[in-house]
Amino acid sequence: MTTAENLRVIDLSAIANNVRALRACVPEHAVLLAVVKADAYGHGAVQVSRTALKAGASWLAVARASEGLTLRQAGIDAPILILGAPNEEEMATAAACGLTLTVCTPEHIRLADQAAAEANVTLNCHLKLDTGMGRIGARDERDVRAVLDTLQGTDRVRLTGAFTHFADADGDDMSSAWEQLRRFEELLALLPDGLIRHCANSAAIHRMMPQAAFDMVRMGVSLYGFPPVETDCPLKPAMSWQAAVSHVKTVQPGDTVSYGRTWTAQRETRVATVTCGYGDGYHRAASGKAQAILHGHRVPVIGRICMDQMMLDVTGFPDVRPGDMATLMGTDRNETITADELASWAGTISYEILLSAQERVDRVWIGP
Repeated sequence: MTTAENLRVIDLSAIANNVRALRACVPEHAVLLAVVKADAYGHGAVQVSRTALKAGASWLAVARASEGLTLRQAGIDAPILILGAPNEEEMATAAACGLTLTVCTPEHIRLADQAAAEANVTLNCHLKLDTGMGRIGARDERDVRAVLDTLQGTDRVRLTGAFTHFADADGDDMSSAWEQLRRFEELLALLPDGLIRHCANSAAIHRMMPQAAFDMVRMGVSLYGFPPVETDCPLKPAMSWQAAVSHVKTVQPGDTVSYGRTWTAQRETRVATVTCGYGDGYHRAASGKAQAILHGHRVPVIGRICMDQMMLDVTGFPDVRPGDMATLMGTDRNETITADELASWAGTISYEILLSAQERVDRVWIGP
């Protein structure tokens, strides 16, 4: 494994399990796309991409061309879609690496045509349709027809797909998501046949099948085992976070722990200091609420979380020693702390928790 005192463990067998589990959740004809942007939500884009493709995914998606370039340099030759609106530099990277562009405007088509001409290649693109997310995309018939008219003037840019993104498929009220689906179908009717059509994100995979399946579905946070909605799909979290106990001491009633003296011992208390803090990406906002797992038992984080350390109340656990590993997220014996739970303590969402660990938190991969 590693001798690191602060590390994330990525279980690639869980990634493979989740691809297979999600495959069973969608119609057989729908292709699986693995979203590996932001270094695969902190899990390692190259490692996750290889695992997901081997397990049954056919496409990959990134946010930026540089992320796609990293995958190409690692020898991954599967189709890769850039989800964001590209600039000229990204157009050139896409042309050089065989990435599929997202386009939204006639200007995107003109820039893509120029990049394709300079590289002497044909560039594939998917048209993003803004059906209610309000970020990027063609919003109405006029926008769509302007893109199609511009495409008529080039044989170096080929429209091969069209997609949209749900703003609230994980909310309590699904009416806006179903309205977005209706709007998507309306705009698709303006486009030529034979395109790869896709709109389902993780939440829609669990809530809007088979209507939102179309030709491809995008496995986002669910690929990593952290579904954004309740589901019976047997997903497994792929990331755990551990940090070492560096010191153990006993404090007396009236003693305080950490900055601001916000925690005062009410009894004789055994305190374990752990080598992780907000400088490692563990949210300071979780102070006073967070827990960790030691020797299979939940223990509270006491006092304010520091830049490099946090303190745990391990009273009643005399076997805790320096060098023991505390689980900050993940499972130890019969106890589990999920990314959602950690997010609730910090006042954020699981996505940010998965991405929060900083560079000095080592990362290891296990499994296939």
